[in-house]
Amino acid sequence: MNLTSLRYLVALSEHRHFARAAQACHITQPALSNALRALEKEFGTPIVKRARSYAGLTPEGERVLATAQRMLHEHALLQQELASSAERPRGRLQLGVVPTAVPVAARFAAMLQATHPGIAPVVRALSSQEIEEGLENLSLDMALGFTGRLKKGGSFAVLPQYAEHYFLVRRLQNPARAAGAELRLGAAMRWVDAAQLPLCLLTPEMHNRSLVDQAFAQVDAAVTPVMETNSVLTLALSVLAGDVCSVLPGALVGAVRSQGELEALPLVEPEMVTPVGFIYLAKARPSRALEAALGLAGDERWLRDAVRHSGALGA
Repeated sequence: MNLTSLRYLVALSEHRHFARAAQACHITQPALSNALRALEKEFGTPIVKRARSYAGLTPEGERVLATAQRMLHEHALLQQELASSAERPRGRLQLGVVPTAVPVAARFAAMLQATHPGIAPVVRALSSQEIEEGLENLSLDMALGFTGRLKKGGSFAVLPQYAEHYFLVRRLQNPARAAGAELRLGAAMRWVDAAQLPLCLLTPEMHNRSLVDQAFAQVDAAVTPVMETNSVLTLALSVLAGDVCSVLPGALVGAVRSQGELEALPLVEPEMVTPVGFIYLAKARPSRALEAALGLAGDERWLRDAVRHSGALGA
């Protein structure tokens, strides 16, 4: 059993598609298939369910996959330890982030790399479910996400970072007057009033959408979006390009702060505040890169920066 074949198996599990897994591994699809067949021959049992397309792993394959993930993780830990010194951690840091927190995660990754030049952060925008799965299967080192959805006493540890607030974002009626200006912070708007506007919202499988739906449900407001997307960039661009409005968390509002044709209205009644924090496996042995990242995540200077760029528009 060699590590290369195990990487191919992990890639297949992640991409759930032979061609995409082969592409991610920079090999041909026949080469990937042959390597997996060699693994099956070595263990004397089928690992991949055979069908016209990827149909999952056999129960034995799931056991091999779990071992492969642990072995690859331990190999990466050893590489980082051997390449690092006490004051100079080195290695890649796989960081998952919910899409609405991408602006904050980007600042964190850049600050981490500047503080520790030997660390190469890899930032991946993922759904909350994908983040939790990635942490459990060791494909992610840490994540920035919604901590309120985690079960108490579970396998995850949390470093609180900031509270997410929500805004109704729309174009100004006369944007020409705002040329050269920054986004305007308007008066508060009630959720029930926002429900009457043409809204572009995230698609239902996104956790942020469930939070928005909860706020509307609390005021008995039935909302049918005129547009939906799983891309936070599309949320912002749709408001800039058309006549739709959107509900954005503060971190995204801060990211479009330079758009003078927009205004952001804090949403109230109810007051929706969602905790966001760094998440990591509590019992997993941390890599040198993860140790450094956790140190920065708890640093007071970084925490002040995170709060400032997470929606405190008056700051």
